[in-house]
Amino acid sequence: MRLTLIKPTIGRPTHSLYVDEARMEPLNLGVLAALTPPDVDVVMYDDRCEPIPYHQPTDLVAITVETYTARRSYEIAAEYRRRGVPVIMGGFQPTFVPDECAEHADSVFIGDAETVWASVIDDARRGALKPVYRGEPGRPQTGVLTRRDIFEGKGYLPVSLMQFTRGCRFVCDFCAVTRYFDRKHHIRAIDETLAEIENQKRKLVFFVDDNIASNRQALKELCRALIPLRINWVSQASLDVTADAELMKLMVDSGCLGHIMGFESITRDSVREARKAPNMPRFDQYATQIAILREHGLQTWAAFTLGYDHDTVDSVRATLEFALKHRFTFAAFNILMPYPNTPLYDRLTREGRHLYDGKWWLHPEYRFNDCAFVPARMTPDQLTDVCYEARREFNRIPSMLWRFSDLKTNMRTLTRMRAFWQFTPVFRREVFKKHGMVFGHFGHR
Repeated sequence: MRLTLIKPTIGRPTHSLYVDEARMEPLNLGVLAALTPPDVDVVMYDDRCEPIPYHQPTDLVAITVETYTARRSYEIAAEYRRRGVPVIMGGFQPTFVPDECAEHADSVFIGDAETVWASVIDDARRGALKPVYRGEPGRPQTGVLTRRDIFEGKGYLPVSLMQFTRGCRFVCDFCAVTRYFDRKHHIRAIDETLAEIENQKRKLVFFVDDNIASNRQALKELCRALIPLRINWVSQASLDVTADAELMKLMVDSGCLGHIMGFESITRDSVREARKAPNMPRFDQYATQIAILREHGLQTWAAFTLGYDHDTVDSVRATLEFALKHRFTFAAFNILMPYPNTPLYDRLTREGRHLYDGKWWLHPEYRFNDCAFVPARMTPDQLTDVCYEARREFNRIPSMLWRFSDLKTNMRTLTRMRAFWQFTPVFRREVFKKHGMVFGHFGHR
């Protein structure tokens, strides 16, 4: 039997081909390959950087589908199904809107694959694929090491993706993660996590956890175990991690360079609207948390979400000034997006504020980084334009040099200096390349 795994791209720029320079290993497909019995021939194609050879014989195609890649995923599925090849879809989009995905696939997988994937393969061998499979979220990769051989030769960034935990205990209004994991937090066994690190070649690891600091005690245990390995690592963490002095020291001692951190907004009312609990206590526009991060030399990739009902054009511009003032290693100025089956999406539905018929991810007129709803205190075009303005100004060359010259973070060590120049220019280019991208490759008006 031959299994084909597919990582779809978002789409393409309006007038040119697109190769994602910032692409990282699709960890979920490496795990899926590891879960597949050894007598199955597994190949993986990454639509972000290579053509998909539809003509190559295969018995089953598995596509990982996110909301942003849904339209392209449906195109890929149609090409295979036209050739008589069965397609199964899994990931966030099939979990949240299975009926939509079922229109484009022979089977949909809802939830996590670890406990049920063997059944999928058995059914596929017999030509008896079920319309729906369900896997309950749980501890990551029990007894399974990611198959990284399928990543070779595809030009991924020099960082190994891994997972220590899944889920998050917080219930942010806009976040799909809470709904996906039902507010539960699942922790991988430390010995298996260490085995995964030792089983790969790189010295820089990105733990793609939704919030690696959601369980501080577990993170402390991981940090203690990482110290002898002498690696560097980054992850995603909530700002409340700064309240634990012991943990901050342990992270640095274990080789942590920094985190992607969800600031979301610098406005108290917007943080409250987002229900971003770890950002609320003693809100002082994050001066305390940032000072602690800088004291420990941690590089911060600040994530802002813009377009809450209290946001204005001026507050978005103030967010840009805030990011420049604190010389963050990188900053993402994301427009608030109504992902399906989130509290935000449901609220905007009740209020009649969706654009693009409520399914922006499928609409032929939607463009990447456009606003997809009607904001309260500005027009959709104003929100789109001012967020692009923030990205443009933050990523100007003088801004990059100003941020790099921060002696407390980006210039603190040679390792941090190297990380800044290895990754920041790549992500800077992608910001501009993706802006205005159409979703999918075909059928646009």
